[in-house]
Amino acid sequence: MRVLIAPDKYAGTLTASQAAAAIAEGWRRTAPGDELSLAPMADGGPGFLELLHEVLGGDLREVEVRGPHGEPVTAQVLVEGATAYVESAQAAGLHLTGGKGAEQATSYGVGQLLLAARDAGATEVVVGLGGSGTSDGGAGLLAALGATADRPLDAGVAGLEGISEVTLPEPLGLEIVIASDVDNPLTGLFGAIKVYGAQKGLAEETMPRWDGALQDLAAATSRKIATEKGAGAAGGMGFALLLLGATRRSGFDVVADLLGLPELAARADLVITGEGSFDPQSAAGKVPAGVARLAEQALRPCIVLAGKVSMSGREMRTLGIDAAYSLVDSVGEEQALGQAYDSLVQVAARVARTWSADHRE
Repeated sequence: MRVLIAPDKYAGTLTASQAAAAIAEGWRRTAPGDELSLAPMADGGPGFLELLHEVLGGDLREVEVRGPHGEPVTAQVLVEGATAYVESAQAAGLHLTGGKGAEQATSYGVGQLLLAARDAGATEVVVGLGGSGTSDGGAGLLAALGATADRPLDAGVAGLEGISEVTLPEPLGLEIVIASDVDNPLTGLFGAIKVYGAQKGLAEETMPRWDGALQDLAAATSRKIATEKGAGAAGGMGFALLLLGATRRSGFDVVADLLGLPELAARADLVITGEGSFDPQSAAGKVPAGVARLAEQALRPCIVLAGKVSMSGREMRTLGIDAAYSLVDSVGEEQALGQAYDSLVQVAARVARTWSADHRE
């Protein structure tokens, strides 16, 4: 039996590569004769660059940039041929803010990463968007590239209130590709502030104010682009990149194509994916939904091994997922979090008894 193992990271506990290795180890304990293909995945958020480096090789360069609160942060640029890859979370991620000072958090360092990509000789840069701790509409990113305005662009969303004039930077000479699976517009009911502000530390009662600040930014630049899909990605960095002429691709598809995942799914008899929390948000462009889509296209069954599962059977079937298994339900929350690798090994071994053709109970 041929099994494709294509999980995302288990946030806070396992990288995607560690998760794939754990699932494979557990599976082999029960079904050592099965042929396993490991394809750890990412969707543009944290872990995107590390995974691409594993897949592509290339030259991984360290760059010191300005962090979301002005502190120096070491980030990376991956250069492979004429293409560079950067991960916005490395310069402006939620892990760097701790959910504090969200009003002042800036995306300035991400703009510095684009400059580093250009200086490295790249003609194209793929920007993984996700996991940001900023909500500044990408204003800081634009400032790093030379944009000017009548309000400070590098002071977070709080600095944008009342902004009315913005001069965009000169062309970078780079083709920019946004790798993100977030479809949200910049502002409004489904915008960056309303949907993602709370997880970044913005108080509910202040959200209309900060959404208004992003509306001011859009009015001073392009209301049309502010309504485009993906403009609200990474606290609005998607908007800034679209202003610069970027094209947008699914972050999942970028990685899947590089790995040849559609072909791997077509050759498999069973597809396994996973992530830390498999919940209704997983349907919105997360890795398990993308893997399930490819499995369904190949007419292959797909199952999920996750830290937690809070999705109904109907929701799973809508995504093309046949079953989901929870580490927390199987071994308890304390062990699932404290011994994530061993717990995933244990659960994978149990699941193999049900799904491996030669070892069904």
